[in-house]
This record gives sequence, C-alpha cells and structure tokens, in this order.
Amino acid sequence: MHWYCSGGQFKTLARAYQPGLASAQSLTVLILANNSLVGGPLPSKIAEATEKSGLVLLDLSHNQFSGKIPLRITELKSLQALFLSHNLLTGAIPARIGNLTYLQVIDLSHNSLSGSIPLDIVGCFQLLALILNNNNLSGEIQPELDALDSLKILDVSHNKISGEIPLTLAGLKSLEIVDLSSNNLSGTLNDAITKWSNLKYLSLAQNKFSGNLPSWLFTFEAIQMIDFSGNKFSGVIPDGNFNISFHNNNGNGDRAPTEPFIAMRNAEIKISVIVIDSSQLSFNYKVSSTVGIDLSDNLIRGEIPDVLFEVKGLEYLNLSYNFLDGQLPRLEKMWNLRVLDLSHNSLSGQIPGNISTLKDLILLNLSYNRFSGSVPDNQGYRRFPGAFAGNPDLCVESSARARSYILQTKV
Repeated sequence: MHWYCSGGQFKTLARAYQPGLASAQSLTVLILANNSLVGGPLPSKIAEATEKSGLVLLDLSHNQFSGKIPLRITELKSLQALFLSHNLLTGAIPARIGNLTYLQVIDLSHNSLSGSIPLDIVGCFQLLALILNNNNLSGEIQPELDALDSLKILDVSHNKISGEIPLTLAGLKSLEIVDLSSNNLSGTLNDAITKWSNLKYLSLAQNKFSGNLPSWLFTFEAIQMIDFSGNKFSGVIPDGNFNISFHNNNGNGDRAPTEPFIAMRNAEIKISVIVIDSSQLSFNYKVSSTVGIDLSDNLIRGEIPDVLFEVKGLEYLNLSYNFLDGQLPRLEKMWNLRVLDLSHNSLSGQIPGNISTLKDLILLNLSYNRFSGSVPDNQGYRRFPGAFAGNPDLCVESSARARSYILQTKV
C-alpha cells in the first residue's frame, strides 16, 4: 500500500481513512509532505500504522510538526528513506537511529534539533545521504563516521558543530557533496582530504579554519564549487597542480539571483526516489551549483595566479576582503564569468583591457584597491559604474555622474 498525500490533501484524507491507516499491514510508502499540518507531535495513528508495516519510505517534510522525533521511528527496520525536514522538531536525534540498517537517505534539515550527531548512526552502514543542515546540533564530528563508506552527501551546515575534521573521514571516498559551512570548526586542512576524489561541491565557509591554503586546493577534477570564505586561511593562492576542470561542468547558468554573493555559491540538492517494488527503492540526486571559487574574507596574501583567470568555465570568483596585491590578470578568456568580486584588497596597476566579450557578467566589484590610470568608457565597464569606488588614483572616463561618484571616494 502506498499513500501519497501532498499539497494540502492530508487533512481531508486523514479524516476519511484514519481507521484504515491505523490498521494497515502492508503500508510501504507514506508521503504526507507539503501539507499545512499544524504543530504537535507526529500523529499517533501514523506511528502505529508505520510500526506494524514494512515501511520503506516515510516523508513528512514541509509541515509544522513539533516536539521530539519519536523513538518508535527507530523500530521501522525496513525503512530506507526518512524525510522530516522543514518542520519544528526539537530535541536530540534518537540514539537508536542505527537500528535502521537499511536506511539510505536521512533528511532532518531545517528543524531545531539539538545535541550531537549520535555515534549510533554508523549502524546505518548503507547510508548515501546524511542531511542535517540548519539545526542547533553541537559537539564534534566523530571519527567513527568513516564507517559510512557509501556516503555521497554529507551536509551538516548551519549548526554549532566544533572541533576539527577527523582524519578518518578521508576514508569516505564516495563523497561528492560536503557542506560543513557555518559552524565552529577549526584547525588546519590535511592532505588526506584529497582522497575525496569524486567531490563536486566543497564548502567550509564561515568557520574558524586557519593555516595556509593547501597546495592541493585546485586538484579535484570533478569540482563545481569551492567555498572557503569567512575563515582565517593565510598564505598565497596555489598556482601549481591546477587540475581543476570547471570547463567540463555545466553549473547552473540560468540563475539570476538578486544577491549573487550569497545565492550563487549555494548548492541545491534534489533527491529523487523511485519505488521499484514494495521493498526496494532507487535513489538519484542532482546538485545545481554555480561553477565557482570563493576565498573571500580570509588572510590571503600575494598575487593572483594568472592561471586562475584562464579557467574558461568559471562563473563565480570572489577573492574579496583579503590582502592580495600585484596587478590584475586579463579577463578576456573568462567567457562564462557572471560574478567577479576582488574588492577590499591591495591590487594595483591598471584595470585590464576590454571586457565587452564577457556577455554574462552581471556583477563586477573592484572597489577599495589601489588601481591607477584610467578606465576607458568603450570597453564594457560602463555597465558597472560603482565597481571602482575607493581607488583614488583611478580615473573613470564615463558620464559626469559616474566621474563625480569616483571623485567623491577621494574624500
């Protein structure tokens, strides 16, 4: 038996079929997502029905359930997918979650769950996706998580997790999406991370990592986005071992965000579930991410390597709020570039030549540097009149309004 009740249908169907639901013996798929189910714990009738059946898929996401996750869920031994995201759930993740040995996808994101990631979760040894972002989880990432050697998606972003990345996680060679952003993680990065050779998306943004940028930073051949912004990384941008192949990725070029510095660096993960039969599910996922690099708001010094401006597939590059110096390489080869932010550095010399060939460029910010000379009006820069503020020795050959704006920055 399969129940699909989404988009507001549940309130009507529940009244009509609640007795039958409670006594269902063959319920294998229950989807009540995207209904406006009001606050309160998970309905007892649903819990009773799912406990008696061989449930393989439970989706109660995008509702307003509150309270703790019932311990009874950990007794659904046949469960392969659990979606409880976008609710008002509180308390800890049940310690017995490891009882669900067939579990392949767990999404508890966008709740108010607290406590640490239970070590017992390693019992879910078939897990492909662990999605716990946007909660109040704390504690450290336990090294024992390396037992999840089938894991492809690890998203614990926007929590309060501290400590360092355990070296043992390098054993998770299947990882393709790693998002540890917006936590309290610290320490330096070990070369062992290079064993994540299938990485498509890596975000360590808004943490407390330190040390020099690793020399292997651009060696992930399948990568689409690297986001190390908002940390304390130092040293120079590595220009050796540049094997990154952005030109092989499609990115998400149809995005036109109103806040590109935030929206364009985020990944959107869509997991699709195919019910093959009453006891077997098939999972696929698609990640949509701008092709880009974000190293902003760190302590990086030195010049920008020329090779970084020869990556033709790059759509997003943010190196702002660092201590970069030297001259800016030419931009003409960055045909896919949509956002370039090099502001708040110490870059000098003249502005690069004609950028009129960069048709997709929607945001350019070269402000608060030490550029000098003039910016010709006929080379594509007139689209970005505020891009040069805070460069007192730079003259913009443009309209009187733009020229006045530049002059005001000298005061």
